[in-house]
Amino acid sequence: MQRKDDQVSREDLLSVIGFGAAGGRNTELNNVLKDLESSVPEIEAAAVVSVEGLPIASVLPRDIEETRLAAMTAAMLSLGERVIEEMRKGQIERVSVEGSEGKIISINAGPNAVLTVSTRRDAKLGLIHLEMGRTARKIADLL
Repeated sequence: MQRKDDQVSREDLLSVIGFGAAGGRNTELNNVLKDLESSVPEIEAAAVVSVEGLPIASVLPRDIEETRLAAMTAAMLSLGERVIEEMRKGQIERVSVEGSEGKIISINAGPNAVLTVSTRRDAKLGLIHLEMGRTARKIADLL
């Protein structure tokens, strides 16, 4: 399963978590992400990525590169975990980054995956956090 350089490929990861080459559960994950987007209109995009930074499933605008987003999401979560640990603030719950046009929020979706969403600037964070938690549990069950 591992390459010579000890990096796991996307195909290897999907195979291990039960997707196989055809991506059978990938459709289910995409449907879960679409349900999340439709339940909270302020969510503009959503993705599930591995903690290693590999894309698993996404509903993204065409101009967003899935592989690049996956790598940045994993790096952001890893850095957030290190800061939380260093500052002795317990276990990480989520990482949020706010820009002038919106927010990026990431949470764990089981031990091997991360759910990331992009929201509009006026997003109601309470509702988004609630729906992301529900969605993350569904994703963890699927994986």
